[in-house]
Amino acid sequence: MRFNTDLKVGVLGGGQLGRMLLQSAININIDLKMMDADPNAPCSNLTSDFTVGDLEDYDAVYNFGKDCDILTIEIEKVNIGAMKKLQSEGVKVYPQPEIVEMIQDKRVQKQFYVDNDIPTAPFTLTENLQDLEKLADKLPAVHKIGKGGYDGRGVKVIKSKEEIKSGFDAPALLEEFVPFKKELAVIVSRNEAGEVNTFPVVEMVFHPEHNLVEYLLSPAIIEKEEEAKAKQVATDIIQKLEMVGILAVEMFLTKDNDILVNEIAPRPHNSGHQSIEGNFVSQYDQHLRAILNLPLGDTSTKISSAMVNVLGEDGFTGNALYEGMDAVMKIPGASVHLYGKKLTKPFRKMGHVTITDPSLTSLKRKIDIVKSTLKVKA
Repeated sequence: MRFNTDLKVGVLGGGQLGRMLLQSAININIDLKMMDADPNAPCSNLTSDFTVGDLEDYDAVYNFGKDCDILTIEIEKVNIGAMKKLQSEGVKVYPQPEIVEMIQDKRVQKQFYVDNDIPTAPFTLTENLQDLEKLADKLPAVHKIGKGGYDGRGVKVIKSKEEIKSGFDAPALLEEFVPFKKELAVIVSRNEAGEVNTFPVVEMVFHPEHNLVEYLLSPAIIEKEEEAKAKQVATDIIQKLEMVGILAVEMFLTKDNDILVNEIAPRPHNSGHQSIEGNFVSQYDQHLRAILNLPLGDTSTKISSAMVNVLGEDGFTGNALYEGMDAVMKIPGASVHLYGKKLTKPFRKMGHVTITDPSLTSLKRKIDIVKSTLKVKA
């Protein structure tokens, strides 16, 4: 098969995920055209074809995609109607619009797990706070808004009846609180030919207050049986969806050693950044291989790695200034990735640092150094 580098590939979204996808596309001589609502988005000055447009507007998405051979996403908040129309007119839209539509609504997403025998925590749908008040006997539990939540927003841990007022007065779901040992993630990919491959399981550690990944370890420190189970669950999901592209599957490893799916994202994901340095193929290379129907790459671990998110410091808003960069860049195996965001604000994702080291003890020590050293202020 001949590979056509003149394919017109469009990306809805021009944030940091698009920025890293663009870097992988350059390696195989594919020009990406990109659209984002923010004229100063990280990708805005990195591609010769950047469009400023509302990703949730039908006309903007349709007009952007109508001359594409392939259309993909780096964010789920996109207009589904326009994507379906483009698909009907012959544009290859990956991931498929109906899959993105399902994932946009956590309530529908959870029902998909139930309908397809995918293990997940028990839940109850709520329409408003009045519904939530009737479920006080199920507390403590996690309240998740159906649509619009992202990066930790739209999720509330409700421990008591007194905290119900902090829940969502909108269509949502109340999920049974899962006593877990670890939070895990698996990046799985599938191309048009139906080839499926998974990355090694990663272990995520979340910020205690803001429900954002603070750092992760790859591969996860778990038993082989637990790793196999997690990979199989991720494979089952992408195969049942018949999805083309890359899918991030976030999971709980329970205290009973079960795997329960938390959420999925049909795009490159924060839990796969370390693959740029830690694996033989990165999640961005793999996403392009999948949507271009190329053979999927070798996801094996080259070296144990960690990823530390670089978040805006609390109390600082304005032009970003980075403290501790010199010290971090002296750390053997540390690779700094900044996302090109000029403005910082509290807990905004400004970049990440990948750390590679064959020694787990040394890796954890370096994680602590990066966390305490690299600060984003204004």
